[in-house]
Amino acid sequence: MEHRQETGTKCLTQRITQENLWEHLESRQGETFYTAKGLPFTYRIRGGEFFTDRKKKSITRATFERAFQKIAEDREGKITGPKALGCFGGPYVWAVFTGLGIVGCGRQKDER
Repeated sequence: MEHRQETGTKCLTQRITQENLWEHLESRQGETFYTAKGLPFTYRIRGGEFFTDRKKKSITRATFERAFQKIAEDREGKITGPKALGCFGGPYVWAVFTGLGIVGCGRQKDER
């Protein structure tokens, strides 16, 4: 799956797969992300768990991988926000996926 990440006015293409997704998440921990409602948060990763500074419970690596797969299989473009992911911590998963360019940034149907 090719994904684009917005930097300034350009989208950079990068290769993110389900297999290297967690590595990408690890490389971006400590950065500020924003939920769809505009709430800022940072996160840290310990083992296979993702902890935000806004929530006490962790989000598992498996949750991120399932959400990634769900987006990859969404050929009709029905997943347009965190609720559509249908997973625990959806607003945080969606925000990080947006920051990584997995969703948003003018993503076209044929790029999935």
